[in-house]
Amino acid sequence: MMDSRPIIAITMGDAAGVGPEIVVKALALEEMYALCRPLVVGDAGVLARARQMLGLQVDLQPIADVDGGRFEPGSIDVLDLANVELAELKVGEVSAMAGQAAVEYVLKAGQLALSGEVQGMATAPLNKEAMQLGGYDYIGHTEILADLTGSPRCTTMLITGSLRVVHVTRHLPLRQVADSITRERVLETIQLTAEGLRGMGVVEPRLGVAALNPHGGEGGLLGREEIEEIAPAVEAAQALGIDARGPYPADSIFFRAIAGEFDAVVAMYHDQGHIPVKTHGFESSVTVTLGLPIVRTSVDHGTAFDIAWQGLANPQSLIEAIKLAAEMAKRAERA
Repeated sequence: MMDSRPIIAITMGDAAGVGPEIVVKALALEEMYALCRPLVVGDAGVLARARQMLGLQVDLQPIADVDGGRFEPGSIDVLDLANVELAELKVGEVSAMAGQAAVEYVLKAGQLALSGEVQGMATAPLNKEAMQLGGYDYIGHTEILADLTGSPRCTTMLITGSLRVVHVTRHLPLRQVADSITRERVLETIQLTAEGLRGMGVVEPRLGVAALNPHGGEGGLLGREEIEEIAPAVEAAQALGIDARGPYPADSIFFRAIAGEFDAVVAMYHDQGHIPVKTHGFESSVTVTLGLPIVRTSVDHGTAFDIAWQGLANPQSLIEAIKLAAEMAKRAERA
């Protein structure tokens, strides 16, 4: 009998951070195997040490390819890249070795998704400094996967409960944000958000677009980005048949979204969108990369070096990311 559960590649993340711990904790849960066939892309030795540290009674099965997986509760299948020297690993610290290895997991999982050997991927956290020390000049997962898949139109959606947020700009110094808020970028983000929501089953997405300046710019008194860039982008989206509204002041738009008025909010910059998401539901928040030809979800937290390898990390964000990846993979298969 054919197994209808999608195979979801789960990257281990930075070995010096909380990634190995949350991966083992999440896949020790039988419920994960009812949703999908989880396949860890990582280092078996690191995961074995994490399992020992946690005292969990689960088997680790290193495999050479996807076909070797058992995908059964109580056994974690690991596509073992064997790229971490345990004797050199310093937990809770930035290292080139761990940074390089973490990117290699993402690249391998992405290649498996592109080839169709897995139906989606869920990622544990990277550390930007370690990644660059390891020889990879990327800011994060989105940039790695955009490069790998040749996808120039990518952005990230944050999700916690019913609140969904997508950003026009992400990893930019605040003083550069205003110059980066252009009609073209805002419109493209609105379009990507609408497309992404339709892929999640929201047939007619309702989008609220945030203002950049306090009080929506006060008619130009506090900035003209709303008048010259954001409002024209909203009007252009409406002309394309997208139900986009705004710009609305950022101090009220997220409350309105949580109350059910919008299916997603288009935020102008990183902290404008991240703060409400993490305040509304930090431990269960996840991210989805929009604009890729593959399904990719992720935890919405960092490597947490301060609590790494102490048994303290909460796996809930990874659990939610795996669940969402499985749901999206099933929907994509039906489409």
